[in-house]
This record gives sequence, structure tokens and C-alpha cells, in this order.
Amino acid sequence: MHPAVRMRALRIRPSVPRLRPSQRPFVHPTRQASTAATDARSAATRTKNFVYGTALTLALSFGYLYVTDTRSSIHEWLVVPALRQVYPDAEDAHHAGTKIVKALHSFGLNPRERGDPDAAGDLAVEVFGHTLVNPIGTSAGMDKGADIVTPVFELGAGLVEVGAITPLAQEGNPKPRVFRLPSQNALINRYGFNSEGAETVAMRLRHRVRQFAYHAGLGIDEEAERKVLDGEAGVPPGSLVPGRLLAVQIAKNKTTSEQDIEAVKRDYTACVNKLAKYADIIVVNVSSPNTPGLRALQNVEPLTQLLNSVVQAAKKVDRKTKPAIMVKVSPDEDSEEQVSGICEAVWDSGVDGVIVGNTTKKRPDPLPKGYLLPQDEANLLLEQGGYSGPQMFERTLSLVRKYRKALDDGPKQLPPSPSKPDVPSVGPSTGDEPDSSIVAKLQASKSPSEAIDSAASKLPPASVELHSEASPPPTNVDDLSASAPIATSKPAAVPPRNPAPAPVTAGPRKVIFATGGITNGRQAREILDAGASVAQVYTAIIYGGVGTISRIKEEMREEANKNR
Repeated sequence: MHPAVRMRALRIRPSVPRLRPSQRPFVHPTRQASTAATDARSAATRTKNFVYGTALTLALSFGYLYVTDTRSSIHEWLVVPALRQVYPDAEDAHHAGTKIVKALHSFGLNPRERGDPDAAGDLAVEVFGHTLVNPIGTSAGMDKGADIVTPVFELGAGLVEVGAITPLAQEGNPKPRVFRLPSQNALINRYGFNSEGAETVAMRLRHRVRQFAYHAGLGIDEEAERKVLDGEAGVPPGSLVPGRLLAVQIAKNKTTSEQDIEAVKRDYTACVNKLAKYADIIVVNVSSPNTPGLRALQNVEPLTQLLNSVVQAAKKVDRKTKPAIMVKVSPDEDSEEQVSGICEAVWDSGVDGVIVGNTTKKRPDPLPKGYLLPQDEANLLLEQGGYSGPQMFERTLSLVRKYRKALDDGPKQLPPSPSKPDVPSVGPSTGDEPDSSIVAKLQASKSPSEAIDSAASKLPPASVELHSEASPPPTNVDDLSASAPIATSKPAAVPPRNPAPAPVTAGPRKVIFATGGITNGRQAREILDAGASVAQVYTAIIYGGVGTISRIKEEMREEANKNR
């Protein structure tokens, strides 16, 4: 057999000899260098991509933290001017801002106060039985339809007021109806209570409560809602945030004549019936200058009737605790007689307090001598509507002092006062609410024991016995309200620098909120010193951006440190 055939038959494959290094094929050094360079470039590219990716991630993270922080200057110096340029009409800019905040909140990108600057309790105040983490609030008008309640709370406010809300939806006055005066940081508006109506807003607030209940593990049905509203979730039923309160402002429809007091009462009570369940405070607005005849309701007789009907409706709210009732009064009705009349209506009706200030029909002189207002803004001063801006501050401060004195003086004729007055409360009833006249004495006295002895001489014996060794008397009660139990463990953290002792009255001390021209921490402090419990801002946010509340609180702390 041929050798080749034999190899195939035996399936013997010839071996391939291995080449020694000296026998391997020759590779040109240039090609070797090129391969090494390629590998090096690949490694460098991977390193560069890693560095760039890390840098981009860090930039986005820090950018997110910066842009969503209320303290970032970008909000005042970029966002506000940009909105003004993009939307020449102030109302369009307002609506755009609301929609942007609402959209950002749905993605968790909305501005918020970082950290917990209120945790130290240095700005805490007692209001209606609750300890507010700070005394700065927003005024109604910023969120008319309760669209952005939660995002506004996240800006750092201790109190948020929404509205005004009318029983039925209405368009308000014809547009344009809002005008900017940038040189004065002021606004003129004649909205005329544009409102989506009480039913729509109530559904929005109910949805917010049920969402909260769901995330709290309580469910999302009517029973879950009831648990939240009855306090089983451990938060105020309106704000849903510990240490904060939600006020809902209500008003009558434009077509309801102020001459028909029964129809007016039906409008306001209809709002209470739909909205009060979801509010910590109901605010009765009788002070807008943009609804014809509304301010006539501030006269003593119609105001007393109206407030009585609101108080009675609030007592029937299907909730364990009832909302407090406040009335919002005009800055233009500022004579002694007008203030006294409004205070009489407050006492007679059992309303818990007053919000002092609204926009004014008057045009304050905002300019220093020799300064020329831009012609376009000078023309805007002729527009009808309510004026709001920093120039309102002194008037607001003066009114707070007037109302504080008038309310502390009490009603002209003291009615018989039961030891436990029946007053709507946003906090659970303690069943043992001390008389506020003892509180006044303690506030002005250096010695609690001397204060009790002094107060005892002017009070019925039953009232004197309300304090005991087991429950030491408070030392600061400037912010006590009709339903606020006295905190015996610590004084209020924002004591007035020049407190005026409240004289003996027939009932608990009425609460005052103030709004109008408050733009900085020093002014907020002055408002509190004058006797208010909360300083509310609106126009300051329009011009200062979403960081305004954080800035005011920081300025208050700096002001307090200067006075130590």
C-alpha cells in the first residue's frame, strides 16, 4: 500500500511542528507600536468617559439641590425677571408660575426649604391650640383654588391661606385686572373674586386628604378620610403637616346683593358646609375693594349676623375638632368708631380672631421727594383696584395696634361668661381651658405667684383655681387664642420685645393675623411685637420669588440675635 494511503487508512494526521521564537513570522515594529497606542487610547477614552460621567452626575445632583433650594438667588434674580419678560400681563405670569410649580411638584422638582431650619423652635408660636413652627404665612390670592397647597407649605410657611372661594364659580372682573408697579415692588388688582366655586375646591382638598391617607397606610376610601380628619393620623386636618395650619378664605358671589343679608348668610354658610371640613381656619372676607358693596358688610349689625351664621355652621362640621373662624377686615375702615364696631361684632358672634389688612383703595405716596415715577407706572396708579406693596406696612402696623387694644379691652357690656366658653377649636379640647385674664397678669408680671394673687382679686374664685402646683402658670401667652391650651412647659419662642399686657376681659384673647406690606424680618418682628400672632406675605413673594419666606425667617433670627 502506498504510504499516503496507509496514513489515511490509519487516520493519522501529520503533526504541525511548533516554531521557536526565532522562527515566528516577523511583525514590523511600527505595527506593534500602533496596536499599543490603540489600546492606550481605548483606556484613556474609558477613563475620560468615567470622569465626564461622574462630573455630569455630580453637576446634575448639585444643580438639582441648588435649583430646588428656596435659598438659591436664582429664584429672585432670574426666575422672577424671566416670568415678567415672558408674560407682560401680571395675571398670566401668576397662572404660569402656579402651573410650573404644580408640574415640578409632580416630579419632585419643586423648590423647597432644605433641611429643617425651624427645628430649633426659636420662631414657634401658639395659635388656636397648635404650636406653629414659625409665624410667617402666605395670604390668600397666591393660591386661589388650592392648587398648590403642599408645594407652598414646602416653601417654609407656618400658615397657608387659600382663596377667596365663592359658593358658585364666577369669572371675576374683566381682564386686564392685575397691574405691576416694579419700581415700587407693588401691585394693583381688581380680580373681583374669580373662583372655581366651593364644590370644585372642596373636591380638590378632599383628594389631597385621601392621597395623604393612602400614603399613611390608612386606605383611600371615605373611612380613611374620616380617620385623617378626626386626628387619627396625628396631623392638623387642614394642613396635614405637623406644626402648620391651612386657612380657607370664603366670600359671597358678586350677584348676591349685600342688601339681602339672608342671601349673604346663605352664601357664606354654603362655603362653610363644603370647605370647613378640610380647613384648620375659615376666613370670612368682607374687605375686598373689588366686589361692589362687600365692605358694607363690615357695619356692626350685618357683620354680627353674618359672623353668627358662620360660627354656627362651623360648629356643625362633621369632624371631631371644629375649624377656628376669623374675619378679614379692610385697612381703609380704620377710624376708632369703625374698629370698635368690628370688634363688637367679633365679640358678639364668638369669632376667634381678625386678619388685619387687605388691599387698599387709596394710593399711598410711595415716592421720596424729587423722585419721578416712570410714566407707564404713573398711568397705572389711575387704574381701579386694590393697591398692595411695601408702602402698606406702616398702615398695617398701626391697625394691628388698634385692633389689639380694642380686642383686649373687650366688649362694652360684658355678658355672663361661663367658665368653659363654647368656642370652635382646631385642636382637641382639653376640657380645662384657663381664663385669659390670668394669662394677661402673668405676661406682665416678674413673679408668677404675685401675678396669680393680683389676677385673683379681679376674677371669680372658680377661675383662680384653674392653676395648681401640678400645672405651673405660663410666662408668655401673647399668642393664646380662644381654643389654645396654655403651654406650661416652655414660653412662646417669639416673645414680643415690648409686650402690652391684656386687660381683664370676659373671654379668651382674640387672635390677630396681619397682612399688608410685610417684606422683611424686621417688619415681621414689629408686627408680632404689636400683638399679631402671624405675619402674612403675598406681594413680597411675587417680587422676591419662592425664597421670600426663608429669607424673612432668617432675617428674624438675625434680628433676634442683635437684640440679645
